[in-house]
Amino acid sequence: MRRMTASGEWRCPAAGVAPGHTATFRLECGGRAIRGFVVNHDGRYRAYVNRCPHVGTPLDLWPNEFFTEDGRSLICSTHGALYEPDTGRCTGGPCAGDRLTPLPLSLEGDSLVVRCHE
Repeated sequence: MRRMTASGEWRCPAAGVAPGHTATFRLECGGRAIRGFVVNHDGRYRAYVNRCPHVGTPLDLWPNEFFTEDGRSLICSTHGALYEPDTGRCTGGPCAGDRLTPLPLSLEGDSLVVRCHE
């Protein structure tokens, strides 16, 4: 079960985000809605704001589609920029050297928890 709470956090069972998969979410942070996604790359979880640093569009043209076909990189569907799943660093395209904005992520028991920045 995925849910958003009034305290600005999102929870999801870790088992629900298998390696090579992602899950999208929405947080309310300081009165602003933030759309993001969790990625499981080789068993390591990361959370990012779903916003390309180049033009500000969401990365996923099709809902929850972030990985390249080979599963090695995240891709911006707007212009094909490539990002490292573990760091969010752009390795190719017009934003090379920029990064996706990370969000605080923790594993609490069997649940992934994403929170707003302090």
